[in-house]
Amino acid sequence: MKNTEEEKKMFFTNNKNYKELIELYNQFNSFAKDNGMTLEIDEVGHAISEMKVLEKHQSAPNHCHGGVISGLMDATLGGSALSYAFSQGKLCATVEFKINYFLPVKLHDELIAEANLEHTGNRLVHTTCEIKNKKTGKLVAKGMGTFNLYPMNKQNFEVV
Repeated sequence: MKNTEEEKKMFFTNNKNYKELIELYNQFNSFAKDNGMTLEIDEVGHAISEMKVLEKHQSAPNHCHGGVISGLMDATLGGSALSYAFSQGKLCATVEFKINYFLPVKLHDELIAEANLEHTGNRLVHTTCEIKNKKTGKLVAKGMGTFNLYPMNKQNFEVV
């Protein structure tokens, strides 16, 4: 990462357009809304998502489908990467991500995912994420993702 931790926090705190872009992203992210996922970004490169496992998330009685967990992982990894992309006046898209599952997730479990930016390049960024059971603190899944950066004007996604 090119900027110090303090510089990243200052950018996030002082940049009105950046905050508006994050709000706009949350507003249009229907996948997250439809699945009860929240996304918070408190500084560039750091994202936290939460969700509660509902009946519609089951793959077997009382068990969460792995795809729901991977969706939470991708959204949180993406939030971390997107916060950096926005700080550079860009957007990003998932190139690849890997997930390892460690524990089953049950109906009504509350999950918390935390992602951090690990590496930035000219075109690619790399993030890591852990998903934990919010009540027990136990690690449910861990993953990493690579994201491609591209110009914001390519998608007409900007705050004026």
